[in-house]
Amino acid sequence: MARTKEFDPDAALQSALELFWQRGYEATSMADLVEHLGVGRASIYATFGNKHALYLKALDRYNGAQDPGLLCELSQPGPALPAVRTVVRRFAAEASTEHGRLKGCFITNTAAELGAHDSAAARRVESSWDHLETMLHSALVRAHAQGELPADRDPRALARMLLVLMQGLRVVGKASGDPGRVRDAAEQALRLLD
Repeated sequence: MARTKEFDPDAALQSALELFWQRGYEATSMADLVEHLGVGRASIYATFGNKHALYLKALDRYNGAQDPGLLCELSQPGPALPAVRTVVRRFAAEASTEHGRLKGCFITNTAAELGAHDSAAARRVESSWDHLETMLHSALVRAHAQGELPADRDPRALARMLLVLMQGLRVVGKASGDPGRVRDAAEQALRLLD
């Protein structure tokens, strides 16, 4: 007869995600995971694989839970630029909150910590960024077609600029105690949409 698992793998994965998000990959040991998850090392390995495999599963979970309201917000009928501005301002506001400073964004944190030397993590970061860029691009194409953007503005280039800005807001927001720095940068970038 097969032995039943003595823990909820879904809850354990969520706990691992939260620990990795708070501490990062390198600063989280297997002993930390065992303690935080309340699950034995052998059970973690049997269910998730090694620490790296668990980290990637946590990153996949985070990617899969991306804000569904973002797509809805950026694809609403009517003028598109107000929605784009709202999204950028929301990223700036979130980046400069105490929660944003303590945790940042798991994707951005992963990009900074592992992106240059971990191809599996880098692919997941790129996937998340591609998703956000695509949503921004679609909204900006609509804005361009509706005459909200000047004719000489390139929606693809603007979407990429906003993606880079939004990720930068998260980095600076996490490291800076000055929320005005993040807000001012967002407002200056949004002027490119005028």
